[in-house]
Amino acid sequence: MVSSSSPSLSSPFLVSKCTVLPDKKSSLGDLKLSVSDLPMLSCHYIQKGCLFTRPQVSIDSLVSLLKRSLSQTLCRFPALAGRFRTDEDGYIYISSNDEGAGFVHKNGTVWSIRDVLSPVHVPGFVKCFFAYDRTVSYDGHREPLLTVQVTELADGVFIGCTVNHAVTDGTSFWNFFNTFAEFSRGMKMVTKQPEFSRESVLISPVVLPVPAGGLKVTFDEYAPLSERIFSFSRESILKIKAKVNKKKWNDNGDIDAVEILGKQSNDTYMKTWLKKTESNGTVEISSFQSLSALLWRAVTRARKLQGNKTTTFRMAVNCRHRLNPKLDSFYFGNAIQSIPTYAAAGDVLSKDIRWCAELLNKNVNAHDDKTVRRFVEDWESNPRVFPLGNSDGASITMGSSPRFPMYDNDFGWGRPLAIRSGNANKFDGKISAFPGREGAGSVDLEVVLAPETMAGIESDHEIMQYVTSF
Repeated sequence: MVSSSSPSLSSPFLVSKCTVLPDKKSSLGDLKLSVSDLPMLSCHYIQKGCLFTRPQVSIDSLVSLLKRSLSQTLCRFPALAGRFRTDEDGYIYISSNDEGAGFVHKNGTVWSIRDVLSPVHVPGFVKCFFAYDRTVSYDGHREPLLTVQVTELADGVFIGCTVNHAVTDGTSFWNFFNTFAEFSRGMKMVTKQPEFSRESVLISPVVLPVPAGGLKVTFDEYAPLSERIFSFSRESILKIKAKVNKKKWNDNGDIDAVEILGKQSNDTYMKTWLKKTESNGTVEISSFQSLSALLWRAVTRARKLQGNKTTTFRMAVNCRHRLNPKLDSFYFGNAIQSIPTYAAAGDVLSKDIRWCAELLNKNVNAHDDKTVRRFVEDWESNPRVFPLGNSDGASITMGSSPRFPMYDNDFGWGRPLAIRSGNANKFDGKISAFPGREGAGSVDLEVVLAPETMAGIESDHEIMQYVTSF
C-alpha cells in the first residue's frame, strides 16, 4: 500500500497563474473552422510537453523569460490568443481578439526527473503537468485556446502546453512549440511562419449542428487504463522493416537485410534490387507501417478476440501535401483525416505480418486529393463530430507522428529529455507515436490500453523482442 506522502499520490501546488497577452495587437481577422477543425470540437484539448534538466537560473527568472517569450510567440500565432465565437448562422470562428493565453506556474519539487522516467508505466502524476484537464475543445468559446504550464521539479522542469484541438493538429502544435522555444533562446526571426489562409476545399458552407449544452467527448474518459512508453531503437526498427520486407531483400535472413538497409542503401545492389521489385509489382513497406502492423497483431492477440471479429486500425494522415493544389506546409489549423483499415482478427493473427502491413500501406498510399475531397463531401452530407474512442473493443487509433520535431525545443539550456502527454483523449487502444530522443529513425510509442490487454502485450515475444530495455 502506498502512503499518502508518496509522490505518486501528491499534486504540484499552484505558485502563480496569469494571462499572457501578445506583445502586439493582432491584425488577423476571424478564421472560420474547417471540415477538419469542426469534428475536433468534441475532443479534449491537446496536452503535450517536454521534460528538461533544470537550467542554471532561478525559477523566477525562468518563469519571467517564458512569459516574455510566450508573448512574442503569440504575436506570430495570434489565433492562440483568441476565443471561439459562433455567428447567428451557426458558423464557428476563431476570433483573434487578443484576450490572451493562460500561463500557470506550479511547484512539483517532490518529484525528480528519475521519478518521471524510471517507471515502466507512465506515472499518474505526469497528468498534473498540464492545465485544463479533460476540457472539451468546444469550451474554447469561454476558455483560453492555449495554456502553458511550467512545473518545477527537484532537478528539472516540465513545460506543458494545452491547446484547443479544433484550432491545431500536430503539425500546427509543434510549429508553435518550436517557435516558443526559439524566442526563449533569443532568436529574433520565426523560421517556420504559420500560414492562416482559409481558401481550400476544407472550408465548407455546411454548419455543424451543436446540441443544447454544447459538445461532449464520445468515449468514457474515466475508464481504467494502463499507459506505457515502448521505445524502439533504430536497429530494432530496421529489423522490423526487414522482416516485413524480407521477400524483397534476399534469402539470407533479417540481419543481412538490416545491413543492406543500414549500410548500402545507395549502392549498386540497392539500385538493382529496386528495379527488380518495381518490375514484379511488389512494394516496399515503410518503417512506420511495419511497426504499426507489429502493434496491430500484438494488441489483437492480447485482446483475445474471436476470429470473425472485425478489427480497425486508424491512422491520422496529414492532408496538406495530398491536396491539389497543396496547402502550405505550415498551414495553421487541422489538416488531418483518419484512415481506417479493417480486417478480421483471425486474419490479422493467422496471416503474416507483411499481410497486415500491406493493408495499411495500400490505404495510406491511396489517400490522395480525390480521397480527401470524398471525405469532405461525406462530412458535408452528414456533419458530425469525430467518434473518438473504442466502442467495439477491437479498435486501435494511431495519432501524432515520429516525424514531428518534438525534440527541436531548446529553450536555451538544452534539448528535452523526454516527451510526455496528459489525460487528453486517452482510451483503450489510443497510441501516439513520438520520435525517439536519439533520433536516427528511433520511435517511441505511447501505448494506452485496458490493463489486461497491456499485460498481454508485455508478455508477447513477437513485439517485446524489439523493445528497448532500460
